[in-house]
Amino acid sequence: MKIINEMKLEFLGVPENEGFARVAVSAFAVQLDPTLDVLADIKTAVSEAVTNAIVHGYADASGGTVTVAAALQDDGVLSLEIIDKGKGIADIDRAMQPFFTTQPEKERSGMGFSVMQTFMDKVTVESKPGKGTTVRMQKRLREG
Repeated sequence: MKIINEMKLEFLGVPENEGFARVAVSAFAVQLDPTLDVLADIKTAVSEAVTNAIVHGYADASGGTVTVAAALQDDGVLSLEIIDKGKGIADIDRAMQPFFTTQPEKERSGMGFSVMQTFMDKVTVESKPGKGTTVRMQKRLREG
């Protein structure tokens, strides 16, 4: 596997930038000529990951930086990282369970990680309380 192109965005962790992130990543991914359905999957997963960073990572101190890094590989795979330096996740396994939410009073469904796992081929999460969270995702766009 060789990286054939990559990009990195940093933006303020405010809700208005979620749409920017999803459009930027999908525009980057079109280089490998994915189907519209695959692009929609990527946009949805990016939206969920960025929204989690903003809503949960920076819940107590809104406006931290969110980083989105993307790489296209010669085997037809898009790799993504969504990174925040927010409050982190104490129990990743629990947080990744369907319907788990830390904000039930705000009518959060707790389906963010489940949605990411449904639409992407691979999802991993690394997090440390007080240090932030990195969500890594991969999606095959074409056969390599």
